Amino acid sequence: MQKRETLTGHAVVVLDRGFVYVGEVEIDEAWCVISNARNIRYWGTKNGLGELVLNGPQKETNLDAVGTVRAPMHAVISVMDTEAAKWNSC
Repeated sequence: MQKRETLTGHAVVVLDRGFVYVGEVEIDEAWCVISNARNIRYWGTKNGLGELVLNGPQKETNLDAVGTVRAPMHAVISVMDTEAAKWNSC
């Protein structure tokens, strides 16, 4: 029998083709589901994506609400944990 694990939490997710989302993430062996997702269209940072992950959106950051994103795990490039509280005010 295989052990199955599901990871959950608030995160910034980079997908294939350069799509970057932030939201409540649930990952299992086949799918990455991002609920209450927002596409990070423009980072608006001086220090790259890591600045958003650590500090939340900046004054120049552009976010677009997209609902729920479902991506197969083969399309996931990276998942970076972030604090939900830093993203709630935008």
